[in-house]
Amino acid sequence: MSPLWDEGLQNERTRLAWVRTAALLAVSGLGAAGVGLRVGTPPITVVLFALAALCGAVLLARTGIRYQRVQHALHAGSPLDERADAVIAWLGTLAAAAGAVAFVLLR
Repeated sequence: MSPLWDEGLQNERTRLAWVRTAALLAVSGLGAAGVGLRVGTPPITVVLFALAALCGAVLLARTGIRYQRVQHALHAGSPLDERADAVIAWLGTLAAAAGAVAFVLLR
């Protein structure tokens, strides 16, 4: 019978998923803000895309901290509360979506 928890692989895969999500949010937010500036969209769209990029950058910066906390919680068997990362990710996603809607409607 295989063990329920293999030594550390889940945490590495989860960290890589957070890195991909954060990098995509940061790069796409910057790219969309740049396009918005070049085509002359209203400032609110650029601000929303820049907020999405900022959220992605913050998530990317927090991946190391998150990895250490999760690793410690897994080995200690203690619960982990990482709602802050989820809130930042949702805020960035909602800012990107709102920026896209504003980009389409206000052009």
